[in-house]
Amino acid sequence: MLLSELAIKELIQIEDGKRVGLLADTELIFEATSGKIIGFLVLKDQSNRPFKSKTVSKNTYIAWEDIVLIGEHRILFTKMSYLDSDYHS
Repeated sequence: MLLSELAIKELIQIEDGKRVGLLADTELIFEATSGKIIGFLVLKDQSNRPFKSKTVSKNTYIAWEDIVLIGEHRILFTKMSYLDSDYHS
């Protein structure tokens, strides 16, 4: 499966059914040396405010290992995690 095919899938947390958005609305986090996917940084949509784009929301991300199921239209995951304070986007 291509990353572009994953981009249109909706992210849903299993515990409470909370919809986080589309995978396309996240930023990919990966190890630069190996290319291994670490997870997806969840962005906060501020498009209702002029001249603002999507920004990082409280440094939350969905770890790759927390993804339980990649279905036809949705990606189900168990929890969102917090990045270390030394992470720089």
